[in-house]
Amino acid sequence: MKEFDYSNVMQVPRLVKISVNKGVGDAATNKKIVDDAVEEIRTITGQHPVIRKARKAVSNFKLRQGMPIGASVTLRGDTMYEFLDRLITLALPRVRDFRGIPDRSFDGRGNYSLGIKEQIVFPEIIVDQVSLISGLDLTFVTTAQTDEEAFALLKAFGMPFIRRGGDDPSSETV
Repeated sequence: MKEFDYSNVMQVPRLVKISVNKGVGDAATNKKIVDDAVEEIRTITGQHPVIRKARKAVSNFKLRQGMPIGASVTLRGDTMYEFLDRLITLALPRVRDFRGIPDRSFDGRGNYSLGIKEQIVFPEIIVDQVSLISGLDLTFVTTAQTDEEAFALLKAFGMPFIRRGGDDPSSETV
């Protein structure tokens, strides 16, 4: 409240939800890949994901409308905070050559997106049982009105940001 001079406690930004998405492009040729993606997201998040289907048919990708092409789950409440804690303390430090996550992935409205290249950074995933190494997309949705407010909120949660510089006054290296 002091940093942004809020007069009311309800003005303080909050984390609303975390969306975990996994696209499976090879699902058009191999149906088992979608089942593996669903099981991996269920293991990582503790919630059953929704199977996402193609909205349009694209002949170049051998994709028909209605084919399963990914899985997603939305975390809220205690499950969201528990996942965030495991992400910050366990998964992110296991990323190869990890120096921090970029601070450039804010959308201008207070939401942050993060891509993880390998799902095996999560300790719940047993590497020997993984048939295909693929990535995940995480989106942190906040009530913040600006990127600076969202950055301060996620930083307070312990997100290991690395500042890349820029023309804003708060662009020192962390």
